Amino acid sequence: MKPFLLLVALLAIPAALRAAAGDRIALANGEFMAGSRRIWINGANTPWHDWNDIGGRFDRAWWDSEFRSLHDHGINATRVWISCDGQVGLRIDDSGSVSGATQAYWDDLDSLFEIAAKHQVYVLATLLSFDHMHDNHPGYLRWRKWLGSDANIDSYVGSVLVPFVHRYGDTPWLWAIDLMNEPDWVFESKEDGQFAWATLQAYFARAAVAIHKGSPILVTVGMAMPKYESETAFGSKGNKVGDAALRARVDDPGARLDFYTVHYYDWCGKLWGPAPYLGPGAYGMPLDKPSIIGEMPAKGTGGHTTAQDYESTFEKGWQGAMGWTSDEVDEMGGMDTLGPATSAFASRHPDLVFPP
Repeated sequence: MKPFLLLVALLAIPAALRAAAGDRIALANGEFMAGSRRIWINGANTPWHDWNDIGGRFDRAWWDSEFRSLHDHGINATRVWISCDGQVGLRIDDSGSVSGATQAYWDDLDSLFEIAAKHQVYVLATLLSFDHMHDNHPGYLRWRKWLGSDANIDSYVGSVLVPFVHRYGDTPWLWAIDLMNEPDWVFESKEDGQFAWATLQAYFARAAVAIHKGSPILVTVGMAMPKYESETAFGSKGNKVGDAALRARVDDPGARLDFYTVHYYDWCGKLWGPAPYLGPGAYGMPLDKPSIIGEMPAKGTGGHTTAQDYESTFEKGWQGAMGWTSDEVDEMGGMDTLGPATSAFASRHPDLVFPP
């Protein structure tokens, strides 16, 4: 980044969010590191409290209480959807061009990262979801037009993503950015547009380049299944988010993910085996980058407790597990089942969860 732009970026970051770079999560030898010490993601998902609450009905007191509870249960990172379906906070016109975000959106994100710093919980920020393209809300055609146009993708990257990176790139509590929740459905499902992978890759590549040019923030994509990340899994279609695929869209070394994220529920086990009880390679994941299980049921997988799921995920070589969810947004469980498991893991591996 040019010195002037770096100064602008630093001035844009609220002082309360600035912290020593030594706390930042980075990668070394296929593991996550916080400073010079290994950290394992003993994580959760806290995707929303009130759907589209960033820039909408954001309840600071609730988020403060929730992040306190996360830390108290040994959870060192959580995944937050900072736009659930694009209906609130982001300015997008009928042609699919994005012109920025509302002040309320930025104010709420300021609060979110202040809370994360206060309670020392790292945030995996999910930018978008297949829900943006899903035909159950009035703005879905705008978002389909957005995804279908390189110029529109660039409008989002320039007016929202780059300012986001400049505003929060200096806080270590923004651990990583998840470019899209479960894009698999945008490819497969008629209700979500059935876009070609090349179109999705155009977004992933452009966004990854912008993030890597402006910050040390790690980049991933929260995939629903190994089918589109793998060369070896049952029914696999090749790694659609690997370096070669993304660099075919944008010829830049920044067009890459830093680690892989796959989601796991029992329906996946029927096709690919029980991910928490298999190593990433045995589950079909590529081995050129570390992998985490970015979603798995907070109530536990079939035939196992949540505590067993977390311990096995660690033992089998995954670099993190993130239960869905801490706040029980659906039938997959909440803190009543997740909290005892993450607390037990933190008790067994304190230096891996909160490195001294």
